[in-house]
Amino acid sequence: MSEPWFDAIRYSWLPGTLLGVAGGVMGTLMGTLAPLGRGRVFLTGVMWTTTGVCAVLFCAGVAGLLMGQPFGVWYGLGLPGLLGTMIFGILTPLTSRVYQMVEQRKITAKDIGP
Repeated sequence: MSEPWFDAIRYSWLPGTLLGVAGGVMGTLMGTLAPLGRGRVFLTGVMWTTTGVCAVLFCAGVAGLLMGQPFGVWYGLGLPGLLGTMIFGILTPLTSRVYQMVEQRKITAKDIGP
């Protein structure tokens, strides 16, 4: 077994916690800004960036497993990476869809309006 990448007892909780906080903040922003049609570039960019970071975390977790890292190291990286990649990978296209619906609603309102 190789030398651990980091102290699993102290730091393995950090990626999952940060992912949860980021998800909560993005969900709040999405729920408040998207129905108004605001923050499209910012939110879409953050969603894609978070998906990419989670994919890197998952790859690091798999690499740690294959390299014989302790359980706390590869699991602490791999689980948040896997969950974040799946969740944000699904929600990112839905973000674009919400903004398309808002634009369509604005166009329809202009056509119907006075």
